[in-house]
Amino acid sequence: MRTNCLSCRGFRSFGAALTIAALSTACSKAPSASGSTSTAAADSAAQAITADSLLQHIRDLSDDSTEGRAPGTPGEQKTIAYLQKQFKAMGLKPGNPDGTYLQNVDLMGYKAHPTASFTAGGKTIALKYPDDYIANSRHKRPETKVENSDIVFVGYGVVAPEYGWDDYKGVDLKGKTMLMLVNDPPVRVPNDSALDTTMFKGRAMTYYGRWTYKYEIATDKGAAAAIIIHETGPAGYPYDVVRSSNSQEQFDVLSPDAEKRVPIEGWITLDKAKELLTAAGQNFDSLKAAAARKDFKPVALKAKANFDVKIDARQIQSHNVVAKIDGGDKKDEYVVYTAHWDHLGRDSTLKGDQIYNGAIDNASGTSAILEIANAFSKLPTPPRRSILFLSVTAEEKGLLGAKYYATHPLYPLNKTAANINIDGVNQWGKTSDFTVIGLGNSTLDDVLTDILKTENRTVRPDPEPEKGFYYRSDHFEFAKEGVPALDIDAGIEYIGKPAGYGIEKRDEYTKNNYHQPSDEVKPDWDLSGAVEDARVLFRVGYAVAQADALPQWKAGTEFKAKRDSMMKGAP
Repeated sequence: MRTNCLSCRGFRSFGAALTIAALSTACSKAPSASGSTSTAAADSAAQAITADSLLQHIRDLSDDSTEGRAPGTPGEQKTIAYLQKQFKAMGLKPGNPDGTYLQNVDLMGYKAHPTASFTAGGKTIALKYPDDYIANSRHKRPETKVENSDIVFVGYGVVAPEYGWDDYKGVDLKGKTMLMLVNDPPVRVPNDSALDTTMFKGRAMTYYGRWTYKYEIATDKGAAAAIIIHETGPAGYPYDVVRSSNSQEQFDVLSPDAEKRVPIEGWITLDKAKELLTAAGQNFDSLKAAAARKDFKPVALKAKANFDVKIDARQIQSHNVVAKIDGGDKKDEYVVYTAHWDHLGRDSTLKGDQIYNGAIDNASGTSAILEIANAFSKLPTPPRRSILFLSVTAEEKGLLGAKYYATHPLYPLNKTAANINIDGVNQWGKTSDFTVIGLGNSTLDDVLTDILKTENRTVRPDPEPEKGFYYRSDHFEFAKEGVPALDIDAGIEYIGKPAGYGIEKRDEYTKNNYHQPSDEVKPDWDLSGAVEDARVLFRVGYAVAQADALPQWKAGTEFKAKRDSMMKGAP
């Protein structure tokens, strides 16, 4: 789970918007019902989504017996058995054409046991794992060593030709350790303190700010190690999240390119980074300020890095769980709902509670698609397009289940109308608004907006676009492959609550529960807002399934070209 959302891009409605009026037109063309009758049936079916049922699914999936739902563990087997049982009970068909509810996902697991140190200014800086740093090596070998590697501070580590930005400027990084900042460069307007909104989307994070990009470019540069300096504010989460997420076994999709990755990938705490830079005769604040300018040049530190990462590698087969409802006259086209079933498992090194139950992240989203699936099963007539319910594995390990499906689709992507993703639900009551991550990207936003209008609710852009949540959940893997994708989050304007309550509760969850064993069902939850939101998303999927036109990416969106190319010549 990424806890919040991302990036209002300010686009207006280009392309073929699907509206309630379009829905009525589409419904009138459905073979078995008039528009009004079909819409009424959908409204009635939506009532099958209830708070009691939603809460029970969350309790079951986040129970200690599922042991934190880590891929490749007994907790996975219990979880996927539960999901299959629920889909069968609803009467949904197996989603895999092979007649099963499972898509096998072959993964390579890597459990790192690292030691590390820095030397600078005649001083050895000891590093305690995982309190001071994280170091992983995603290579199928027993050990990866990096010895006496020159450390180079590369600012934000970005090469962005469209912004005329290059943080490397000809430096040779082969065999060296790259030390870099989290997020995008916060470029300021000359002679002003305001952010330059023409650079890196201003306050909103771009993919250049995502840690995956930073490791990818380190691979391209031939570096021996890539270390990100963690800062809570720009990252959007505390270092405890880095530690809990990355000190456990890591996974990746099996790929012949895996061995080409940068040998060492890691994070370091801000305090340890400052200690290193001070010993090397540098100042963190000065370097950070310089890195936010286009004329920044890499700084070779008078420092060395040493890493010794012993690796326990194993190949496992995890699973996406998939169920479907066959459509009518457009049954070969699919609306895909996604939510990840996995979480962080169990950490036997912890004192006290060792189980990462992941009640909100993402037992709640998985439970929501079970509820939506149940609502679709109550329709007297199936929608025109088929509906696929895809509960994916290994989101917490890098969106791997979604990545696997998007690159090994069970049904052609040019026949995939849309992806609707749920990564956590609202547990604090009803809101008058609904947040869309990446608002303005596609006409799916218009469908959602029109449906919310009928309930006197509004669509809201991400209140924290700097945290880059658009790139941190499963919809992103569909978007990268060109499929119009809708990713939502709870609103922040809580009915009957004071101003600022929504942001306060988000911050409270991020600080106290996100990726912690404390993410459990709480006695003070109010799922009435989650029910309203799930019913809205059911209606969105139904509208898309009934409409004549397919959703579209809007002009200027980076995923549009891929979709346009995909759809050329499509029947």
